[in-house]
Amino acid sequence: MYFVYAMRRVDCLNCGIVVEEVPWGSGKHQATTTYAWFLAGWAKRMSWSAVADAFQTSWDRVFRAVEMAVTWGLEHRDLEGVQAIGVDEVLWHKGYKFLTLVYQIDQGARRLLWVGLDRKAKTLLKFFRAFGRERSARLRFVSTDMWKPYLNVIAKKASGAIHVLDRFHIMAHMSKAIDEVRAKEAKRLQADGHVPVLKGMRYCLLKRPENLTENQEVKLADLLKYNLKAVRAYLLKEDFQFFWDYVSPAWAGKFLDRWCTRTMRSRLDPMKRVARMLRRHRELLLNWFRARGTISAAAVEGLNNKLKLTTRKAYGFRTFRALEIALYHTLGNLPEPKVTHRFC
Repeated sequence: MYFVYAMRRVDCLNCGIVVEEVPWGSGKHQATTTYAWFLAGWAKRMSWSAVADAFQTSWDRVFRAVEMAVTWGLEHRDLEGVQAIGVDEVLWHKGYKFLTLVYQIDQGARRLLWVGLDRKAKTLLKFFRAFGRERSARLRFVSTDMWKPYLNVIAKKASGAIHVLDRFHIMAHMSKAIDEVRAKEAKRLQADGHVPVLKGMRYCLLKRPENLTENQEVKLADLLKYNLKAVRAYLLKEDFQFFWDYVSPAWAGKFLDRWCTRTMRSRLDPMKRVARMLRRHRELLLNWFRARGTISAAAVEGLNNKLKLTTRKAYGFRTFRALEIALYHTLGNLPEPKVTHRFC
């Protein structure tokens, strides 16, 4: 259905030409406000191209509808009561273009608060300026990885919060070290003419034991019979998993110190780098136990997975503005205006 109406124009001596304001639309948009909200609602379920095809409109009109919904939602969202945030970066585009993402990770309230281009210190500073000094002072917990620019900014802007290092990123560093040990040793065994026992064993060493398939369990059991550097690195990683089972920060700290000492004597350079890194961030690591049960650092990775699904569903975005709008729309949990009637 099309509604045709010629809006009246007034040539004011002071304001110039002024166009009549109507309750069903805004500005010079040809789509009504209600129809724009209707398109924005469907854009959460399908890609913008699919919405445009389904309702016989253009991609640009769907984008403008989503942009309108995001603009209204950001202006009317409530940021009071945010006590825990998670900061992370994701690779957005070729050429190592990153996004800095700030999530709210309070229990029962998980949403995207802010997204910025790049992963520099000044990028995260923009968030804290927008968030406000008073709200930053009321933060109780902050979860990040060990990216130094983030650590410096949080120490300055959220010094009163308990800074927790994300468990996922710590174990990712350890898995990377194990893979480096395995790759070097596999090349050495091949050069020396030995049996290639490490061939095809990458995921057997990187997976948690409970996630292994039956075939991988058999292959790993055979591999553990050999005295290889990759096996020693794997055993160190599995031994470190006991760290997360502690309750007391004091006992966890003692375990961490013993593990780092043993790793430094292992003569495995990649694992020794991980041990030195953990020693440098010892206090932040122990904050994980002080915040246990209060926040869920895994919520950041869960939201990141939804972010990847959003970009994949749209087959990528060419501009940061389009990506920003899509992420706020999908992950921001933004409010919508109350209306009397809705499309069915």
